[in-house]
Amino acid sequence: MSEKHAATKDQSATRSLLRLWPYVRPVRTRLFSAAIVAVVASCLGLVIPLVLKWIVDGPVAEHDPGGVWLGALYLLLLGLAEAALFGLRRWLVARPLARVEADMRADLYRHVQRLPVSFHDRWASGQLLSRGTTDLMLLRMFLAFPLIFLLVNGVTILAGFAILLSQQWSLGLVLLVPVIPLVVSCSLFETRYSLVARRAQDQVGDLTTVVEESVLGVRIIKGFGQHRSQAVAFRELAGRLRGTELAKARLLAGIWGLITTIPELAIGAALVLGTVQVADGELSAGTLVAFLSTALALRWPVESIGFLLAMSQESATATARFFEAMDEAPEEQSPSGAQEQSPAAPPSDEPAPDAPDAPPAPDGIRFDGVCFRYPDAAEGSEPVLAGVDLHIRPGETMALVGGTGSGKTTLTALVPRLYDVSGGRITLDGEDIAAMSRDRLRGLVSMAFEEPTLFSASVGDNVLMGGGSAQDLERALDIAQAQFVARLPQGVDTQVGEQGLSLSGGQRQRLALARAVVGRPRFLILDDPLSALDVHTEALVEAALRRVLQDTTALVVAHRPSTVMLADRVALLSEGRITAVGTHQELLRTNAAYAWLMSGADGHHDDEREDGR
Repeated sequence: MSEKHAATKDQSATRSLLRLWPYVRPVRTRLFSAAIVAVVASCLGLVIPLVLKWIVDGPVAEHDPGGVWLGALYLLLLGLAEAALFGLRRWLVARPLARVEADMRADLYRHVQRLPVSFHDRWASGQLLSRGTTDLMLLRMFLAFPLIFLLVNGVTILAGFAILLSQQWSLGLVLLVPVIPLVVSCSLFETRYSLVARRAQDQVGDLTTVVEESVLGVRIIKGFGQHRSQAVAFRELAGRLRGTELAKARLLAGIWGLITTIPELAIGAALVLGTVQVADGELSAGTLVAFLSTALALRWPVESIGFLLAMSQESATATARFFEAMDEAPEEQSPSGAQEQSPAAPPSDEPAPDAPDAPPAPDGIRFDGVCFRYPDAAEGSEPVLAGVDLHIRPGETMALVGGTGSGKTTLTALVPRLYDVSGGRITLDGEDIAAMSRDRLRGLVSMAFEEPTLFSASVGDNVLMGGGSAQDLERALDIAQAQFVARLPQGVDTQVGEQGLSLSGGQRQRLALARAVVGRPRFLILDDPLSALDVHTEALVEAALRRVLQDTTALVVAHRPSTVMLADRVALLSEGRITAVGTHQELLRTNAAYAWLMSGADGHHDDEREDGR
């Protein structure tokens, strides 16, 4: 992500924040109304010094108590109106901006689900979590406060200086002197703060990743007594984040100090000069009181500039981080290069391939010269798969055997297009999977992965993710020998907990197998589906699975002879190619490498890239 980060640093804060407009557009009326209300409320505050001038030069100078009380009433009414308008502004923005945040979070989640697996291989989950939580909270706060008050305070400062110059232009010029150094200081602050803010937000994502991994891997940490080393790693990351936050605080303290000190000096100089003018009779006391009251009323709009700029920079980096994920290209849902047939096209003698009354001729699964290299592989590295040719006949079960790191799992992941082939093609019943929509393809192909993943949902919901009905659920649980479900507290409605860790490894694997077969798929991909089962359960599952495999075309990654015996034929994968195909008995007799693998001595040294996939 470093290249993306570099690009972000070159992007101005304004350009980043403008990308929020599509989300803000639906609530723009409420947001603009809130800004107008806030401007009116702020300008009411500037009327108070004018009332004070009237009181001092009028009722006070003329010793009129009634006039003083009337002026006090005006001040009270102005204060109440200002408070009511600011409350109205808060009400106007609260609900719509909560909706903006919710819409952005929903869009991010939906988009992340559509991104290819290669994206998730590159991105840490904590970085995505921080973008969907902390960053979006910052954006909501920015839209609710800094965005509006940058406008409000700007208008207030302009109106205030207009009033100051109209009251006494010479004193107004004294207060204008700090403008140039303040603009230069704010510009330097904005540049430096944006870099530090980005670094802090990235470090929050890294810290979130560590916390997530520690929680999910707590059994490993406790089992190996590594809680101290994990605590040290966490403390180091937290220390880096602390240092970055302190750097932010130093920058903010510096700009705040300048923005506070310089205007205060200017006000002090104006006070001295104004007092001299009152003493000389060149200025009325009421005008000086009004002038100083107006100048003091402008203190907060001026002093808040540093705080508002800091929040704006953090929001700009949060926006850039949000759109880094949103700008990633999702998986194409429509087949690439597919074209719709023109209505004016002449009728063809041959039926269309997708016509419901003319299904494609059965041809099973065919790999033709399939090559694959992971997108993040080093330049010039050997491909994981290099020219795989294999044909799994309709209704046939093919076992895929190979040494550790030979690419078996990678090959199975290519069938449902979790990854796209780098070369060659894969066909299902003669149709190139690259020409199918992913939704249609994944409706035809079902998978059970080597690492069974369950979600924080009920047993039934986890299994029915593979499709099917309530009747199919019972059948699938029976095939997977998952009778243990009936003994759970609420049966199929029992919540299995995060990652399914409340269940044993064998139980999770059986539910994953049930999920693969529940939808009665035409093509079934099983990646070592029985590795966590005991011998007796494995035998029962195999017996039930044979019935399922009779009605489907299946590719089964196998490491044990018992799993291989489920297959009609066996393919041996070595050095990225299929080196032998035949029945189990044929390969035992004719292929020494296969016989050695099936002997149980799977310590085969492989010079291929070992990436654990």
